[in-house]
Amino acid sequence: MRNLTEIRWHGRGGQGAKTAALLLADVAFQTGKYVQGFPEYGPERMGAPITAYNRISNQPIRVHSNIYDPQYVVVVDESLLEAVDVTAGLKKDGAILINTRRTKEEILPHLKGYEGEVYIIDAHKVSMATMGKYFPNTPMLAAIVKVAGIMEEETFLREMQASFSHKFAGKPEVIEGNMAALKMALQEVR
Repeated sequence: MRNLTEIRWHGRGGQGAKTAALLLADVAFQTGKYVQGFPEYGPERMGAPITAYNRISNQPIRVHSNIYDPQYVVVVDESLLEAVDVTAGLKKDGAILINTRRTKEEILPHLKGYEGEVYIIDAHKVSMATMGKYFPNTPMLAAIVKVAGIMEEETFLREMQASFSHKFAGKPEVIEGNMAALKMALQEVR
C-alpha cells in the first residue's frame, strides 16, 4: 500500500508507549488520515517490555496484524536494546528513534548492525525540564512525528493542544507541561 507509514513502539509497562501510539493515531485521524494504533498484549505488568503499533495512511488500511517490517521503531527505554531485538524487520530506508542520554556513536554497537538512520533524544531531560516528572512518552511522540514526517509540526501541535484540552480540561498545568514537552522535543531530536 502506498502512503503507508508503519511504526513499532518498544517500551516498558508504565512508560506510556501504548498511550503515545494511541495518541498518535488519534491526532493523525483528526487530520484526515486512516489510522491504526494498538498494543500487543502479553503478561502486562509495570516494567515489563511492551510493544505497540501504528499504521497511518492516506488510503483505507485493510491489513489487521502486528507490524513485522516497520519503517520506524521507537525505543522508549534504552535498556530494551539489550533485552529485545528492537531492529528486527526494521527497514533500512526507515529509522530508529531511541530515548537515551548517550550519543549516537555509543548506541550504534547495540543495534545489531542496523544500517538505517538512527535518531536520539533525551526524553528524560525534556520531560523533567517541562513537566517536572519523568513521562518519556510525550517527548517520544513529538520526536517520531518529526522523524517520520507524519504531519506538519504546526498541525501536530494544534491537534495535540485540542486533544490535551479535552482530556485534561480541569488540569491546565498538565496541558501546559505536555505542550512544552512536545515543543522542546521537536527541537531536541537529533
